[in-house]
Amino acid sequence: MNATIRGVVAKAEEYGFEVAGIQRGWKGLIEPEAVEVSYDDVEELVGVGGTFILTSRTNPFKMEGGPEKVLKSMKKLGLDCLVAIGGNDTLGVAHKLSKMGVKVVGVPKTMDNDLSSTDYTFGFDSAVNVAMECIDRVKTTGMSHERVIVVEVMGRDAGWVAAYAGIACGAHAVLLPEKPYDIAQVCKTLKSRWDSGKRFSLVVVAEGAKPKGTGARSTRGKALDAFGNPILGGVGQTIAQEIEKRTGLETREVVLGHVVRGGNPSAFDRVLATRFGAKAAEMVKQGKFGMMVALRGNEVVPVEMGDALAQKLVDDGLAELANSFSGAR
Repeated sequence: MNATIRGVVAKAEEYGFEVAGIQRGWKGLIEPEAVEVSYDDVEELVGVGGTFILTSRTNPFKMEGGPEKVLKSMKKLGLDCLVAIGGNDTLGVAHKLSKMGVKVVGVPKTMDNDLSSTDYTFGFDSAVNVAMECIDRVKTTGMSHERVIVVEVMGRDAGWVAAYAGIACGAHAVLLPEKPYDIAQVCKTLKSRWDSGKRFSLVVVAEGAKPKGTGARSTRGKALDAFGNPILGGVGQTIAQEIEKRTGLETREVVLGHVVRGGNPSAFDRVLATRFGAKAAEMVKQGKFGMMVALRGNEVVPVEMGDALAQKLVDDGLAELANSFSGAR
């Protein structure tokens, strides 16, 4: 996000615009809090992860009078328009505000890579690279101890991180939210590897993966976040326990969790975020509101924000490819 803000500010100052950073996302428009941002403030932030203006899980449309407070805050802060940077939830709020007359330009930021209308979202490449490095490290332990290693990565409804990281690390089974898994088949594959003399197996699972039949995902109790989503967690442990119980193979689980979200962004994401930010400022100048910045091929273009909110899921071809390297013959 810092690289995006840097891109917005650099281009906005060329146009003679003043830029304010809203503190803590939508919360900063419920309880008005903003800071003036100049290029001097963001010049050295292109490679710094996170966001210096902070963020929060805040949904104005889940609060009594929330949207009206946003409109009132924009007037109080003297804001002509908003550049909203985020994923489905953040841009969902932006789209609703746009329908209420707020001038909004959206920028797709999500490590899940699950926003439609754009080939990639920034954050995804960085997350996959961190996941790959972590999995490569735990593989050495699994190979040395002749174990099955189950690695759980983020991915609520879309398994892009799991699919890419699984392929990149040579996983023998990749379990995705898009396709309910058959634990019996997973165990059969892993046992077949062991019986053929291959005494190590790697399973990569997205946190939103669910078993065939029940359709139930592993959650941390009944708690919901600010956007009504259940808080996921525990599928890696469940699968590891089932594998060990059914096959007798020593199995360990590793949950990468927020590790893959942190740290400094990859070169790809730094460039993409910068291009997105600069394009967003250009769209403001052109009056292209109610739209989102998107990557199409190698071009950064405006698309309808409402269309972009449709979820982009891992296709069958990639899912099949991710599960075609078990080595069990």
